[in-house]
Amino acid sequence: MRVLAAPITPLDVLCAGGASYFGAPATPYVPGVQGVGTVGGRLVWFPTPAGMAPGDGSMAELACVPAGDVVELPGDAGPVAVAALGLSAVAAYQALTWRGELAAGEQVLVLGAGGVVGQAAVQLARVAGARRVVAAARSAAGRERAGKAGADAVVALDTDDVAELAQRLSAACDGPLDLILDPLFGAPAAAALRVLRPHGRLVNLGGSAGETSPLDSSTLRSRSLRLLGYTNNELTREQRAAAVAKVAELAASGRLHVDHEAIPLEEVASAWERQSAGTTTGRLVLTTP
Repeated sequence: MRVLAAPITPLDVLCAGGASYFGAPATPYVPGVQGVGTVGGRLVWFPTPAGMAPGDGSMAELACVPAGDVVELPGDAGPVAVAALGLSAVAAYQALTWRGELAAGEQVLVLGAGGVVGQAAVQLARVAGARRVVAAARSAAGRERAGKAGADAVVALDTDDVAELAQRLSAACDGPLDLILDPLFGAPAAAALRVLRPHGRLVNLGGSAGETSPLDSSTLRSRSLRLLGYTNNELTREQRAAAVAKVAELAASGRLHVDHEAIPLEEVASAWERQSAGTTTGRLVLTTP
């Protein structure tokens, strides 16, 4: 297929550097675990195993993908906007609905709400019927993005003091907190657990604030809390396709959007360096001529 747009994601950087749990990739290879392109006159989203298994990825003008992995998109979907959302929005959607079992009328807390997963989660929680969405982010810019995404309240995660964070999160909530979406782990997760109602759920899908967390056994046990893990790699092909289609539908209707920047493919080296250094303010999406 002809590639139109391919995002540079944290997973791409981890895979290329051999730091992911897939191990060091066989080289040379073309990175890029997903993209949007055209094939047979159709606009489609597609995944690749680049960096996780043998094969080249999406950061090229052309890509070879198994026909069964291709997901057709609405004709009015913007290729760059959908590529920016991609598997990050899929993770947010499935972690909230499938893994987290979000029910209409529940209150949701999104940690790391300034990132792509977090921005998408704030909007998707609302789509799924959450009555209130509280967002939390470490940087001022991240908190601003969370507010733009539509959070009812935004909390600063600018300390590792678990008790202080728990107090801030509790003050931002209006009544019982039912579900936490957590791409951070570390101190923020430990603090958020202290605010959950009895039998509440925390779904973890990342560890950008720390691979370990000072969780209290008494907090978990006293309220019979549910601590759940999530990865896109557990999705069936059908689940992934349905989630991509939902994300594209919401993007086309203007109900789902994340900050992103379109960059010509020939500038991939500088874009990759920016992603690796963590100096981006949104998703970087490579575009072909």
